[in-house]
Parts: sequence; C-alpha cells; structure tokens
Amino acid sequence: MNDTTNTASSSEVGTGSREGSASKGSQRPSAAGFGIFTLILIAVFVALGVWQLQRRVEKHALIAVLDERLAAPTEALPPPSAWPTVTSAKDEFRRVTLTATYAKQPDAMVFSSGSAVRDDVAGPGTWAFLPAKLASGETIVINTGFVQNTMQDRAFEDRVTGRLVTGAPVELTGYIRFPEPPGRLTPKEDPTKRLWFVRDHRAMAQALGWGKDGAQLAPFYIDLEAPVPDSGTPKPGPLKVRLKDDHMQYAITWFSLAAAVAIAFGLWWRGQRRRAG
Repeated sequence: MNDTTNTASSSEVGTGSREGSASKGSQRPSAAGFGIFTLILIAVFVALGVWQLQRRVEKHALIAVLDERLAAPTEALPPPSAWPTVTSAKDEFRRVTLTATYAKQPDAMVFSSGSAVRDDVAGPGTWAFLPAKLASGETIVINTGFVQNTMQDRAFEDRVTGRLVTGAPVELTGYIRFPEPPGRLTPKEDPTKRLWFVRDHRAMAQALGWGKDGAQLAPFYIDLEAPVPDSGTPKPGPLKVRLKDDHMQYAITWFSLAAAVAIAFGLWWRGQRRRAG
C-alpha cells in the first residue's frame, strides 16, 4: 500500500512539474512577443520624433527664405514671356511693381476669418480680387485688399471695388502669390454671389470670364501692398510670414511616448521576473 501511495505521489509530482514547465513555456513566447511589439512601438515613436525634428529644420529654412524675399528690394514684374518659369518654390512672396489698368469686369470675393500673413487684419471679411490688364494686353489678377464685411453685402462690395475701376493705368506694388487648392471641408464657391472660399484666381477667371478675350492669364496673382485707396477699402498692406512651427513640441511628445512605453515595459518585465522567482 505504501508503494502504491508513493507511486501515486510521484506521479502527481511529475504531472505538476510538467504542468509548471508547460506554464512557463507558454509564458515565454508571450513575453517575447510583447517585447518585440514594444520595441517596434518605441522605434515608431522615435522615428516620428526624428521626422518632426527634420521638419523643423526644413520649416526654419523656409521661413528664412520667405523673410529674405519679403525684405528684398522691389523688382519689376517678370515679363509674360518669363511667366512659365515663375514657380511657387522660388518666387512665392517675391515683391514686385507693375503698371496695370483694372478691367471693367466682375470682381470676386474670397471669404476669410482672418489672416496668417497680415498683422492689420483681424476678424471675418473678404478679399477683393479684380482682373487687371497690362499694357501688352495680358490679364493679371490683383488681390486688392481686405473688405470688412461680416454681412456679405454684395452691393457694398460692388461699391468699394467699383471705385478702383477708373480706366486709367495704376502703378501697383505687391507680392507674387500662387493659387491654393480647396480642402476636403472647403465650402463650394457661389458664382452667383461671386464668393469663393479659397484663393484660386484661375477658377474665378473661368467662372467670371476674365481673360476670355484671348489674353494670356498670369499663373499667379498679386497680393497688393500699395497704393491704398482714399476710402481705405479694400485695404491692401505689407505681408509678414508667420508659418506655424510646432514641430519641437510634436517631437518632444513622440520621444516622451517612446520613453513611457520603455518604462512601462521595464516595470512589467520586472514584475514578471518577481512572480517567476
């Protein structure tokens, strides 16, 4: 009987030992998998942090270039023959002078809730875009300035832009700008009210017939700095580049997440070893 009891006890011990070994074996792969997942997560967070630092360097270089262009002496508007070589990358915000005559054609308004490049513009209103003719016959679109008009009164807009259309050539100073594409949430334009929500002078020209006389349309428009009309409206003015620069904060966030994941895994691993001991 004692032999039988001893045999049974040995069998139970052996079974328990095998179960314990199986349990430890099942824990090891899960711990290894969790460790690999953690390393991947840390690598992704670190890579995102490094990418934000790279973006920060690029953004600072862009700001320096744009500030240099804004501070540079005024140049003559490139001739129409050179317009195909004028690009956003090398000419955006370049300050130029030109002489043009505002055309007797409908204006277009672009709604704005404020301005990222004008310190003197705050609150909602519209930018008044008008076509103008060069002496050589080409059409160039001018953003003549800001119109404080929260009620979107079309009659008021017609009056303030109508004063500019005198039929006489005007010497203008402004900045070369390029059209912006609409975003997914951008409201659709209203050609009846001649109201847009992005600065796309090409779309305005197509809808309102600017340059339909066969005249070449400039691929860029001019953000007007001067002259300021006697009435003060539309209100042109100097531009100041204020690009958003949050890349350092984003980089710190990604690096902090990487550190937090590493610390959390270290604490979990230490707890696992204590239980195993």
